[in-house]
Amino acid sequence: MSARTTAETEPGAGDGASGSDGDGAARAEAAARKREQHGWYFYDFACSVYSTSVLTVFLGPYLTAVAEAAADAHGYVHPLGIPVRAGSFFAYAVSASVIVAVLIMPLVGAVADRGGRKKPLLAAAAYTGAAATAGMFFLDGDRYLLGGLLLIVANAALAVSMVLYNAYLPQIAGPDERDTVSSRGWAFGYTSGAFVLVLDLVLFQGHDSFGLSESMAVRICLASAGLWWGAFAIIPLRRLRDRTVVREAHTGPAVSGWRQLIATLKDMRRYPLTLSFLLAYLIYNDGVQTVISQASIYGSEELELEQSTLIVAVLLVQVLAVAGALGMGRLARSYGAKRTILGSLAAWGLTLAAGYFLPARTPVWFFALASMIGLVLGGSQALSRSLFSHLVPAGKEAEYFSAYEMSDRGLSWVGPLVFGMTYQVTGSYRDAIISLVVFFALGFVLLARVPVRRAVEAAGNPVPERI
Repeated sequence: MSARTTAETEPGAGDGASGSDGDGAARAEAAARKREQHGWYFYDFACSVYSTSVLTVFLGPYLTAVAEAAADAHGYVHPLGIPVRAGSFFAYAVSASVIVAVLIMPLVGAVADRGGRKKPLLAAAAYTGAAATAGMFFLDGDRYLLGGLLLIVANAALAVSMVLYNAYLPQIAGPDERDTVSSRGWAFGYTSGAFVLVLDLVLFQGHDSFGLSESMAVRICLASAGLWWGAFAIIPLRRLRDRTVVREAHTGPAVSGWRQLIATLKDMRRYPLTLSFLLAYLIYNDGVQTVISQASIYGSEELELEQSTLIVAVLLVQVLAVAGALGMGRLARSYGAKRTILGSLAAWGLTLAAGYFLPARTPVWFFALASMIGLVLGGSQALSRSLFSHLVPAGKEAEYFSAYEMSDRGLSWVGPLVFGMTYQVTGSYRDAIISLVVFFALGFVLLARVPVRRAVEAAGNPVPERI
């Protein structure tokens, strides 16, 4: 029996001194848990600037412009001798990053679970990603290959770090508080994203007054996201603590990424309802992450909007996403996480359908679309994370979250591939954006079929009052 279980089941037993000791131990443990939760929030605060400023706003249009500068007379670049339309290079680079991530995440997750030492691995992943992002300062001229390489490294490092970060959730929060804790983490991330984006907007809009070229201003915004990531990652690395775990006796040594992924998926067959939820999540989150990573391309190339307009729109998303994440967390307490997520998926589908009909060179309608996205973005992600944490068997958090993370934080690969191929075939970003509706529709159907209460029980976890 753990110390926590003892403290919770024995208050008041025996003499007054024993009860007092038990109450003191319970209070100390509660304070330690709160301290870890507050530290945990700050990793979202650290790395979300990359997702916002780099992946969502600046890197897509800028890397596309760099690729176009290196393109031949027909508009193609030739990485590794493969003809690629310059406008599709960014989407393909995002897709390629998941291949690297798939090779690494399951192995890192298994190693973390076996050794119980997530924190050193989290530090390595965080600072690899931060360094690659800071290196984007050197992305200029026609160095599109450098940009693609740094994007792949940063995205893969982010994915690995998020596996380890998410795996802490069931260890630092009880069943009935996970929706709230997860939502607060996302809210911290969107808050930092909005704050840094305001600074980026000032720099980008006033680059002439600072004596900078537009290209230099963008490169500073990209690199500063890496510095921010590295600086604030110190807080969770100081507050989170590793835990000794007891693994099954037959657990073997770590193997290669692909083999470990197969082993993890085979183990998930023992929990088919967990696997069913994961399949639904991977599909609808593919759509979410593709919208995040390709929205700036759609705005700049199809709607012919200025970079400053795109920055303001993303800033609007960040601000509303804080309210959306916290608001949907409250809805989940009343209606359950599953129903709240299903409502958000319906809203996502309607939003994309509206986006298809947006007129070009009309910022006000793009701002309206951004508002719709912001209100559902944070909540759908936060509640998906907390819901999945209930479906993970104890002691396998990082291993299972490695599979969960494959479609998270802009690392979805089918969505960008579909988006890029649709544009390559049709030459229309409107056709590319509407093609993503299928991800939300199919994800809705699959999630609606998952009996989440039975899934929590099957994983051997206590069932929250509302889920």
